[in-house]
Amino acid sequence: MLLVEKFISMLAVDFFVGVPDSKLKPLVNYLMDKYGVDNKHHLIAANEGNCVAIAAGYYLATGKIPLVYLQNSGEGNVINPIASLISPDVYNIPVIFVIGWRGEDGIKDEPQHKFQGKITKDLIDLMQIKNVTLTENTTEETLEEDLKELKKELEEGRSIAFLVKEKALKFEKNIEYKNNNKLKREEIIEKIVEFANEDIMVSTTGKASRELFEIRENKNMSHNNDFLTVGSMGHSSSIALGIAISNEKEKIWCIDGDGAAIMHLGALPVIGEVKPSNLIHVLINNGAHESVGGMPTVAKNGCEFSKIAKACGYEYIYKVKTMWELEEALLQTKKNKGLTFIEVMSAIGARSDLKRPTLTPIENKQNFMDRLRRKGV
Repeated sequence: MLLVEKFISMLAVDFFVGVPDSKLKPLVNYLMDKYGVDNKHHLIAANEGNCVAIAAGYYLATGKIPLVYLQNSGEGNVINPIASLISPDVYNIPVIFVIGWRGEDGIKDEPQHKFQGKITKDLIDLMQIKNVTLTENTTEETLEEDLKELKKELEEGRSIAFLVKEKALKFEKNIEYKNNNKLKREEIIEKIVEFANEDIMVSTTGKASRELFEIRENKNMSHNNDFLTVGSMGHSSSIALGIAISNEKEKIWCIDGDGAAIMHLGALPVIGEVKPSNLIHVLINNGAHESVGGMPTVAKNGCEFSKIAKACGYEYIYKVKTMWELEEALLQTKKNKGLTFIEVMSAIGARSDLKRPTLTPIENKQNFMDRLRRKGV
């Protein structure tokens, strides 16, 4: 196990950009403790491809090598800028990648991480990036040996990567993330379920889907009305759009999060252009990547999603901070005959005993499709 401080010191970098990950929580906590999000040294970006582009710009301006951190699920987002921007065959820009390895062999993990875990190293190898795997047995001495070869790659303008397994990195200090909002996400979702009842619901990646599943369970309600977007962060609103335009007879609800929406914000103008009158897009904004540790998103400092939605063509817009305001907005959706957006300001935090869905993704998909067909799409 490596102390993060020593790891960073050995890499000799001072600019970091990334998307937070639970495997990399020691690294991100260290960066937040040392720099916060200060523009000069550390940025939390919209998505992983965005990270690579920012890193490239930093290198062009300074000639110094940047570090990009991400979960392995974000490898898909970095393939294009790696292959067509920083590759030695294009601009030859060196980047140090630190990648949290979810779904690694021998470690129990969620279904959405299994296949990605299997191909994590294969994708890095395919992109011709020399890489080293860090485990809890990695020492400063072994890392020093690896760096002798890795630094040669960087000197030639080629990128390198560290694949980080469970307990490979360590940071002693505990960092607490919080905001001033009062509403809890679980009570927000419970209120939405109360109003939506058995309408179709698409929920975003992370704790929101876990909370929706448990709320239905506690109320003895069917799970067949819900599609849980357990992976593919940022795409729940697009999934909801595809359902809404194919099933105009029913209300379609999307429960989104700020981190997810930011990751693929381009979905909003597409939805706004199509204007499905039966779609209700609820964005729960706690300004945090809570499911991986609570690190901030750019929404923490005032990203106005409701104004973005209006500019993108949504017809009914609400921004609420209290349960009373949420109830009023939900009541209005019953009357609305047009595309609706509700931004709900939420506190950071979830129950420590929050469970995970007991249905497999395949079971969820089949039950959900059966439900749609039974109602007559």
